[in-house]
Parts: sequence; structure tokens; C-alpha cells
Amino acid sequence: MKRLFKKKRFWVVLGLIVFVYFNNSSLFTNPPAQKPMLLAHRGLGQTFDMTGLTNDTCTAERIHPPEHPYLENTLPSMRAAFAAGADMVELDVHPTKDGQFAVFHDWTLDCRTNATGVTREYTLSELKKLDIGYGYAADGGKTFPFRGKGVGLMPSLDEVLAAFPKQELLIHVKSNDPAEGTQLARRLAALPADRLSRITVYGGDEPIAALERQLPHLRTMSKASLKKCLLPYMAIGWTGIVPDACKHTQLHIPDYAASWLWGWPHRFLARMNEAGTRTILVRDGGGFSAGFDTAEDLNHLPENYAGGIWTNRIDRIAPLIQRRTQ
Repeated sequence: MKRLFKKKRFWVVLGLIVFVYFNNSSLFTNPPAQKPMLLAHRGLGQTFDMTGLTNDTCTAERIHPPEHPYLENTLPSMRAAFAAGADMVELDVHPTKDGQFAVFHDWTLDCRTNATGVTREYTLSELKKLDIGYGYAADGGKTFPFRGKGVGLMPSLDEVLAAFPKQELLIHVKSNDPAEGTQLARRLAALPADRLSRITVYGGDEPIAALERQLPHLRTMSKASLKKCLLPYMAIGWTGIVPDACKHTQLHIPDYAASWLWGWPHRFLARMNEAGTRTILVRDGGGFSAGFDTAEDLNHLPENYAGGIWTNRIDRIAPLIQRRTQ
């Protein structure tokens, strides 16, 4: 009797192993016949050395020798990104003293501009008088190749929405202030539904939660939403079930961790696509999210990968992806 029980248990365990394998393996799936979605981080901007990077590092002071004339988070940089082949552009927003949103990355103005303090202390018209190329240097501060060339280039969110009425945008709320989520929700609520469908917002848990209460149908992402999706998925994803928290959202996955996801890559992507969720793969940058910016970086992508790719160099990556998918 014991032998019979052990035999049955063996076949049950073996059957479960076989089910999990075939239900999650991409070996027996046909990869989607589409190219990856290309997300241009901050448009097309200057890149920098990430060695020893901290939250307080002034990245403008350590850029690589410039290969193009664009500054991040500006209308020209976004136009250049879309023209180069971007499917979506990411931009950063901060509130201004007069109740608008300025498009600018850093928490303070000190690093990149000829001013100090934060955007909240300035009106939009005052911010437009600043030189956002003032602090850029590739040689330790000996020369400043963009000084004087960034005056008037800090756009408002309204200007970005007007300039790109049909393009996909990823808006980054840089703080954890719920009031910013409420303020942004009021602005976005004025947009028609078809425009909102091409906008995603991510950022701190508090502002994103506040925004979701005002605009529940908007695609959003935060650290909290990532945990709510991925932790349950790690527990039950082997069954093919997608948790409700994984539906109609966006996932930013470091490339080193992606292989731990059930069904990675093709089955996982298919499950998330069916749930209305985008998956964006980012490179690990020593604790910071880096981009797929070189041909060597693309070697870290799974074969026939058709999810999203985060890049700081859309001008380099888009032609490489085009050649790969022809």
C-alpha cells in the first residue's frame, strides 16, 4: 500500500513539474512578429558616466563628449526622439509657483541651470529665462559646450501635450507629494479619452495613488503597484493566472531579474499584453535604472524580444533594432 501511495505521489509530482514547464516555457511558443517598443528616456539627451553615481551626483558635470546638440526634457529633444524611431517618450514634471508643471528632471535647479532652488519657488515665466544648458561639462568643468544654448528651453507640460497631441508619453512625477498627483489629475482630466489612452504616469506611491482616485482608467505605475503585481505573480504565475493588480498598468523590469518571471519572455509578455499591461525592460546601472544604449547592451535582450526597451540613445538603438527585425 505504501509503495502504491509513493508511486501515485511520484506521478502527481512529475505531472505537476511537466505542467509548470510546458505552461511557462517559451520554447514551444511562436514569438510575436513585431519589433520591440522603444521608450526614449527624457527624449534624446546627453548621457553620462554612471560609475559611483549617487542621488546627489550632478550628472550634467560628467557627461560623455557630446555627439548631438540636444538637451533632455526639451521639445527639440522629444521631436528628435520621435523622429529617430521612439514609440514613447518619457519626461519629468515638477510644479511651479504659479500652479503649472515644468518639464525638468532634477529636484533642484543648481546642477544644470544658472539658478538655485527648486521649480516650486519660480513661476513658469521665470523658469523660461533660465539657461538649462549652463552646467553641462564633459571635461571636468574646463569647458561648457551647452552654456548659453539652453535659455528658454524648459517647457511646460501644457506645451509638451500641445506639441505631441497623438504620441505616447510617459510622465514622471518626481516627488512623493499626493497634492502633485491631484494637481496632475486635474490637468489631465481636461484631455479627451483617446488622448488619455496614450498617456502613462509613474512616480511616488502617494501622488500616483491620489491620481488614480481621480482618474481610475489612466495607466499608472509606482513601486507599490509593481509590488502588488509582481509578488502575487511570482506566487501564482506558474498557473498562467495574471493577478488583477497586473492589469492595465506598466511594469519596469531590470534585465537581470526578468528571467525569474514565470513564462519569461514570450509567455510572460503575451499574458501581460492580454491584460493590457506594458512591460519595459531596463538595464541595471549599479542600483540605478540604465538604458539599452549600445549594441552590446542589446545582446542582453532575449531572442525575438518584443516587449518595451528603455533607452537613453534612441538615435543609436532604433537603427540597430530595425536591422535586427528586418
